[in-house]
Amino acid sequence: MKIKQVLTASTLAATMFLALSGCSGMTTQEKNTAIGAGVGAVGGAILTGGSAVGTVGGAAVGGVIGHEVGK
Repeated sequence: MKIKQVLTASTLAATMFLALSGCSGMTTQEKNTAIGAGVGAVGGAILTGGSAVGTVGGAAVGGVIGHEVGK
């Protein structure tokens, strides 16, 4: 059981590092759009009880808001 937990934590850490390195060349507006989409997806999933449509809708709305705030 411990090996599974260590493997999961290591995989999660590696994924996070790769994802964050992909943001290094982004403009501020692009970063705000990505952050808005992420927050919107989480919010949409919470408000709709995990519905895929709610998650995608929240990501779309959050991305638009993040894009506009970044101007």
